[in-house]
Amino acid sequence: MSGHSKWSSIKHKKGIADAKRGKIFTKIIREIAVAARAGGGDIDKNPRLRKAVQDAKNANMPADNVKRAILKGTGQLEGATYEEIIYEGYGPGGVAIYVTALSDNKNRTVSEVRHIFAKNGGQIGTQGCVAFRFKRGGYIDIDKEKVEEDKLMDVALTAGAEDIRDDGDTWEVVTTPEKYEAVLEAIKGAGIEVADSNVGYIPQDTTKVDGKQAQQALKLVEELEDHDDVQTVAANFDISAEDIAKYESS
Repeated sequence: MSGHSKWSSIKHKKGIADAKRGKIFTKIIREIAVAARAGGGDIDKNPRLRKAVQDAKNANMPADNVKRAILKGTGQLEGATYEEIIYEGYGPGGVAIYVTALSDNKNRTVSEVRHIFAKNGGQIGTQGCVAFRFKRGGYIDIDKEKVEEDKLMDVALTAGAEDIRDDGDTWEVVTTPEKYEAVLEAIKGAGIEVADSNVGYIPQDTTKVDGKQAQQALKLVEELEDHDDVQTVAANFDISAEDIAKYESS
């Protein structure tokens, strides 16, 4: 079992996402503001903003919060200016980790992120050290029990998906960032229930870790995601079902 889909499953089972709802709102608001600053406040002309606003709706964020974040991004309301930062590094057992963040204090954020890596058996690396091992793209995860492979392939590939992968208990539909929205809407339109989906950084290879290193790698990802400035965390770990279950019950 590998990658973001398994981490999403762990978060759901442990109730991590619900427990940290306030942090989720903070991250989405920052993304909305940065997207609006970069591409304007019209969601019809700004795909990144449109995705962020949809994430806000999915999280049941009040519409007024979304509107204020857009206005701050376009400069119509005063607000903090966030810088986009990427951190690359290694976790226990050589797991490759790619982190994106939005920060109004770069020095503070890098210090705190470096500390999280170090306390969980990892280390921040130099720029480019693991970037080649990830590719930006969309992913849509669907529990196998929800759909037959043939039907999913027909719907997803017709809509423009790049690939459909067997990821243990789930099917993982992979798209380009540009095709993500169209493929997601086609899958939902066909009545197929989606377990998790996003645009992020998808591992192009995997690193096997088990036992203590597996537990450390999962804890590292959890603590990185918990940081207020961190937006996304991608890791190329390959972890057994037994080690996943152990972490879920911890």
